[in-house]
Amino acid sequence: MIDISEITGLVLAGGRGSRMGGVDKGLQNFNDVPLALHTQLRLSPQVGDLLINANRNLAAYESFGVPVWPDAASLGDFAGPLAGFLTGLERCETAFMMTVPCDTPLFPHDLVARLAAALEAEDAEIAMAAAREEDGQLRAQPVFCLMHAELLESVLRFTHGGGRKIDAWTALHKTVLVPFDLPGDDPKAFFNANTLAELHLLESR
Repeated sequence: MIDISEITGLVLAGGRGSRMGGVDKGLQNFNDVPLALHTQLRLSPQVGDLLINANRNLAAYESFGVPVWPDAASLGDFAGPLAGFLTGLERCETAFMMTVPCDTPLFPHDLVARLAAALEAEDAEIAMAAAREEDGQLRAQPVFCLMHAELLESVLRFTHGGGRKIDAWTALHKTVLVPFDLPGDDPKAFFNANTLAELHLLESR
């Protein structure tokens, strides 16, 4: 059984926020708390260490009390979530790393436990959440990944070779999909807020 002390949680807050009009998404309020801080507080009981990946307003993120790291300059500006994976793995001092985006505030309280159980049971390198969407299809949620920290070299090679798509990288490794569609699972758990209107809709729940 993987102990939570062996897992570093990484909050991904390094995006452009282009669909929110270019605002820094992680600093938008969700029930009066900045989204990234809300994510950090929700993830904190599920992991040992915590890191934030952000590319602007670093002082604001640092005020949340955990280490903040921007993307590697070698990958260019706003190189996508996989650049955040690389940043996190370079700083991770535990055997495993869990990635969670800052814009999905209702992710499950047992997210990490269920991914860790599947990772061990399948002897996989990566465990990825999957959720049933409005059309009834079960779809992978690639920014919700628990992975072995030793995958650093793989992410480094892939991103420096120009790769940017998470699913193209995870396809290179033994990856187990973990469905979060049991009775009692929140169907909106993996709904990400791309606009301020969507964020207010989630608040009202």
